[in-house]
Amino acid sequence: MLISHIFHIFHIFQNILSGKWKITILWYISEYEIQRFGELRRRLGDITQSTLTKQLRELEQDGFISRYVYQEVPPKVEYSLTDLGKNFVPILQDMKKWSDIHLM
Repeated sequence: MLISHIFHIFHIFQNILSGKWKITILWYISEYEIQRFGELRRRLGDITQSTLTKQLRELEQDGFISRYVYQEVPPKVEYSLTDLGKNFVPILQDMKKWSDIHLM
């Protein structure tokens, strides 16, 4: 039963963060606190507008980021971490440390 529960938890976790860009998006938002769509797209480089939009929407639906739209022309949209996203930052930092040691 315990193994089944652990598998279930990891399966949910994997589904939430399965997008190719999600970890990197969360990293940039955590580093810069607030990111606009264009800033994220420039930082990520090789991502299409539609993919970035999809990844951001999924992260917002899963409660990791919040989206604030300014009522102006052209529209200005900013993304920041929610409390859930902020609680994930130590995991991102540990992943970065591990990567620095084992992947560099």
